[in-house]
Amino acid sequence: MARDDVKTGYKLIGTRPNRPDGLDKVTGRARYGADFSLPGMLHAAVVRSPHAHARIVKIDASKALALDGVKAVVTRADLPTGLTGEDLNLQDNTLAGEKALYDGHAVAAVAATSALIAQDAARLIEVTYEVLPHVTDVDAAMAPGAPVIREGVADYSVPEGMHGNVARYMEFGHGDVEAGFAAADIVREHTYKTEATHQGYIEPHACVGQMGEDGRGEMWVCTQGHWYIRRMCASVLGIEAANLRVTPSEIGGGFGGKTTIFMERRRADVR
Repeated sequence: MARDDVKTGYKLIGTRPNRPDGLDKVTGRARYGADFSLPGMLHAAVVRSPHAHARIVKIDASKALALDGVKAVVTRADLPTGLTGEDLNLQDNTLAGEKALYDGHAVAAVAATSALIAQDAARLIEVTYEVLPHVTDVDAAMAPGAPVIREGVADYSVPEGMHGNVARYMEFGHGDVEAGFAAADIVREHTYKTEATHQGYIEPHACVGQMGEDGRGEMWVCTQGHWYIRRMCASVLGIEAANLRVTPSEIGGGFGGKTTIFMERRRADVR
């Protein structure tokens, strides 16, 4: 029911209420993702592909595993198989399978007793690649004859006949564009492009996790979507989501960039 009179008195609007998170932040008590630590905690480092599209022929981690302080090296072979849909898509992004799909794609992860040892070990991992044809322009990737990076990734939104690199399709508009052109005194047509940009938050992604002997796990993550983190990481670990507890930390900026998963699944697997 519509109100007949405009409300003139408010409890909070026009006042200066105390922020529930304000005191902890200004006194330094707030705990961000990188502030969490556990006894005997291991640190992870990631090996990434330098190629935009390449077949992974061999991963030799023998030198890294021989380094004092290195506890494990994880590759795609250590992740569960049989995933489909969104689970498979995120698994492909977590660690490359048969192919590296983009420049910077993670191909292995190291767990060691310190961050420096993990980084040194990552540099010792030798990856043999077979560089495959690729393009680095969106229009070129959709052109006839462009190499298909991932077969069968198109979802229901992609019209039949579009190039295999198109994974999702969206079209929207408002009004009658043609009528607007016809009525205009001047029509100027041009193609505009923009790069994908980072949200610009200050705090990097951070995650700490542990697994107990009873098969239950805990994670502390700087995230805007801890329920999503729990479900997806549970699928990687092969456990029920009910056996994984995720605690979101304070966030030093996110702006939507911490609603999805980038490195948490790798941290879960090098536990």
